[in-house]
Amino acid sequence: MNPQRFVRLVSGAMAALGISAAAIVALNLRGEDPLPSAETLKPTPALVAQGEYLTRVGNCMACHTVQGGAPFAGGRGIETPFGVVYSSNLTPDKATGLGAWTSAEFWRAMHNGRGKDGRLLYPAFPYTSYTHVTREDSDAIFAYLQSLAPVAQANKVHALRFPYSTQAALGVWRALFFTPADVAQPAASAPQALATAQVPDYQRGAYLVNGLGHCAACHTPRNSLGAEQQGQALAGGLIPVQNWLAPALTDAAQAGVQRWPQADVVALLKTGVAPQASVIGPMAEVVFRSTQYLSDADARAMAVYLQALPQHAATPAKQAVAPVSVMERGAKVYEAQCAQCHGAQGQGAKDEAGQPAFPPLAGNRAVVLADPTNLVRVVLQGGYLPATAGNPRPHGMPPFQHLLGDEDVAAVTTFVRNSWGNQAAGVGTIEVYRARERRSP
Repeated sequence: MNPQRFVRLVSGAMAALGISAAAIVALNLRGEDPLPSAETLKPTPALVAQGEYLTRVGNCMACHTVQGGAPFAGGRGIETPFGVVYSSNLTPDKATGLGAWTSAEFWRAMHNGRGKDGRLLYPAFPYTSYTHVTREDSDAIFAYLQSLAPVAQANKVHALRFPYSTQAALGVWRALFFTPADVAQPAASAPQALATAQVPDYQRGAYLVNGLGHCAACHTPRNSLGAEQQGQALAGGLIPVQNWLAPALTDAAQAGVQRWPQADVVALLKTGVAPQASVIGPMAEVVFRSTQYLSDADARAMAVYLQALPQHAATPAKQAVAPVSVMERGAKVYEAQCAQCHGAQGQGAKDEAGQPAFPPLAGNRAVVLADPTNLVRVVLQGGYLPATAGNPRPHGMPPFQHLLGDEDVAAVTTFVRNSWGNQAAGVGTIEVYRARERRSP
């Protein structure tokens, strides 16, 4: 090759790399304002109390507390497809926590996903949702966290695979998939069909669901790089690593609540139980640690928003007739292990107060989801409702993974998916095996 041409090619490549790097840096600085030199926030008891409430709405303790450890002291490993991210210490310890932070630096972390030292934060901290949180609410949360007792607990180093462990790779990811919210943007536009009196509730509900509630973190499918798929907000998907199915909130056959009475949506959020459904798996923890503490007004606002979501029914899967031998085997397992609680006809049972104790399986949309993962996992690992103020002594289902083999689990789940009017594809032993191998949350 001609030396001069080679030099030109190398120079052009270097220039292109430089332009790309500059573009990535610029995209990662979008929406950032210079930080003030001094703290301007003046906490008050009312602000701290509001921050405590908002911290529960955001379910911050769940990720930032190790089981049996000091609240908010961090160190919990959050498994991702790219490795483990460890949550940080949010207590006001000056050396290891937020004690040396300012409210502006905390706001930048929430809104822009950037740490005190300027490093980019990994989106396991869901700033892709928290970017919608207002500065006022961010300040309230910061005031509450600063009111906690400081805990000296050093932050753990993330255990991510190369190149995901590099700031360069994270910068490219953010340039592609993260845009900070425009704080000057008006509140969410309510659907025209919504009654005028419900518009404020809709806007508040949109703020809670899409912001602090970060519902999209589980209920939106993700691409191969872990980013939420565009145009698929709240359309459901398998939660990475945890491998529970977060059903679509935009599909009445999955978790859509458009046709429910509003009071039932509120009940599900605050107690974990409603006449039409009950929560299990990761959602049980969300209700236990977060949504049961919603104010009545905020629970109603979330209900209004969730009920106004456009519904997009998934294409129904082709149904296969379950073999008679499998149905007969499943019926025997059901009679021996399940009928005592769920009823001979899958009708469920109520407690002495008339409240749902054991959910019906007949007509239960969670039973007939196209993906049977959750049903199989409940049979294997048990299903436990959250203990809430509205349902303080919930009934639970014991695990059967040590009692039933893969063929029995496949047979009984196929049986309940095709009895009492239910119609769904059968469950194979390979699906049971895969569910056994998956980690619990």
